[in-house]
Amino acid sequence: MQVADPHKVDILNQKFHRASGAFGNLLVDGFHYLALFAIGGAIVWSAVFAFAAMVGKGQASITDILLLFIYLELGAMVGIYFKTNHMPVRFLVYVAITALTRMLIGDIQAHHEPDLGILYICAGILLLAFANLVIRYGSAKFPSATPGGDRTESR
Repeated sequence: MQVADPHKVDILNQKFHRASGAFGNLLVDGFHYLALFAIGGAIVWSAVFAFAAMVGKGQASITDILLLFIYLELGAMVGIYFKTNHMPVRFLVYVAITALTRMLIGDIQAHHEPDLGILYICAGILLLAFANLVIRYGSAKFPSATPGGDRTESR
């Protein structure tokens, strides 16, 4: 009985690892693209229906317009992630600020009375603005190791 050459087994093992790694990366990239297209499509779909509802009403309130800005920011976030493969956390903060602003305006329009809820929402907006400042400072002071985030780079 002949014993397999350990060097040939090692080479075969390395080839298997490269092939399985390439196949795994293909599956992960395929999932990313599929998920991004699905999320982007859902954003566009929601924005179109929201806009159609505004047209159906015959007018757009400030809260409706702020909702369209939320859709715009979400779409930009998906586009940036699609191009760079990096999640722009700042855009999530912008979406949250816009959502709180929308809630604040809607609350003021509905009740016309100052109450503690208004202060809570304003404090939330201020906290998110401060968080955005910290994120911007951190990304300027400590940039990521892979600027540009090309999709062809290894993960």
